[in-house]
Order: sequence, then C-alpha cells, then structure tokens
Amino acid sequence: MTQHRLKTMQELGRMNTAQFKEADKYPLCIILDNVRSMHNIGSCFRTCDAFRVEKLCLCGITAVPPHREIEKAALGATLSVDWQHYEDTLQAVAELKAKGYKVYAVEQVENSTPLQDFAIPAGEKTAFVFGNEVEGIRQDVVDACDGALEIPQFGTKHSFNISVTIGIVLWQAFQAYLNPLKP
Repeated sequence: MTQHRLKTMQELGRMNTAQFKEADKYPLCIILDNVRSMHNIGSCFRTCDAFRVEKLCLCGITAVPPHREIEKAALGATLSVDWQHYEDTLQAVAELKAKGYKVYAVEQVENSTPLQDFAIPAGEKTAFVFGNEVEGIRQDVVDACDGALEIPQFGTKHSFNISVTIGIVLWQAFQAYLNPLKP
C-alpha cells in the first residue's frame, strides 16, 4: 500500500502575500451579484487566491472586508486578492466588458452552455458572474452577459452552494492554462 505523507509548508512552496501581489495573474475575474453569506464571500476570496484570479468584484449587498465572518473562510486571502465593490452588478459587467473581458453568467437559464462544453479561447480575458444564494443572478445582469454556463446536476437539489460552484467553474476555466504562470 502506498504511503502518502502530508507535505510541509516549505514543500508546498507557496508565495507570501507580497509575492502574490507582484505575481502575474490569470486573466480571470469573479463577479458576485448580491451574495449574502459572508462565509461564501470568504470562501470565494480563498478560491480566487488559489487560482491566482486577477480581480474579485463584490456587488450590491455583497459584504466587503474587513469583516470577521468573511475572514473565517478567507484565511487571509482578503489581503492577497485584488477586489473592488460596485453599488450595482451592471457596473462591474460594463467595466470588464469595456476592458475586453467576455462575461459569462453561471446560472440555470435557457440556452446555457453546459460547463463541460466550455473552454476559454487562447488569450481571452474572462469574467464569471455568480448570483445570490436564493434568487440567483438578476435577469438584467444575465441579459448583459456574453453567455451563460450551467453545471449539470443529477440529484434532488436545484443548485450547488455558491462557494462550490465557484471552485468547479474556476477549475474548468483553469484548464485553458496549460503552462502555470511563474511567480
């Protein structure tokens, strides 16, 4: 039977916050549309750090750091990940589109693309919108996006938790980057 020893922090070779801030980021942005759970927001920060996402847009009622409840899940990622608050999600979508990003709603809508069929074209800057835990993404925000992605599900519940969804989508998106960026 193969033994699997836990790696030490030194063996993981993680960069510190200052190194992370200076490192190249993947051209990925996350937009949170009125997310209400601070634990979900903190988890999003942590996942954005793990995938070296360029920016996190916190919109509407989405809470912003510093906050103890966000930090419980973020574990310091609020200091490494660049973020900005927008009064309205449409502002974030418009700003990113003006900067050349393709923006995709991650939502269960008509004519969505199944996530397994989605791949980021080489060199494309991409943003993903994730919605409120109860209401989802506002329809006017969905309408402003370039497309919509949906994760196939086979159980009795109608959706994943947003923090799980973000991890799944970023992992799929990350497949476009075969050569990891250098610190």
